[in-house]
Amino acid sequence: MTTNEPPPGTGDHDPYGGTPPHHGSTPPPPGGHPPPGGHPPQPPAAVPETNGKALWSMILGIVGLICCGLFAGIPALVLGSLARNEITASGGRQDGSGMATAGVVLGSISIVLSLVSIVLYSTGVLTLDFSLD
Repeated sequence: MTTNEPPPGTGDHDPYGGTPPHHGSTPPPPGGHPPPGGHPPQPPAAVPETNGKALWSMILGIVGLICCGLFAGIPALVLGSLARNEITASGGRQDGSGMATAGVVLGSISIVLSLVSIVLYSTGVLTLDFSLD
């Protein structure tokens, strides 16, 4: 035989003692063996980011209860509702539904307390007398 072709039946043989990789399959990882189960390790799951509107809703709800009433309660209620819709629509990419709910609840309470105090003050039941007599 004068050609450089290998003898029949030895086409898959590596002259250095190994076997060539099978075409169409992925090579094993650098450690030499694939991980148990035959699947490569998965990358870590992405941590959902906190929705900014939910955070501000909660902050404004707290401020509304402490001092600002309607001026912070209404934005807390609006931002909390928007944030809950965005978090639901994000499919798990955003977090903060608890903060959004807290903002809606605290904003609602501050709105109700502000309206009750306005009505009581308007009817004369509640008076604000700051004199030092």
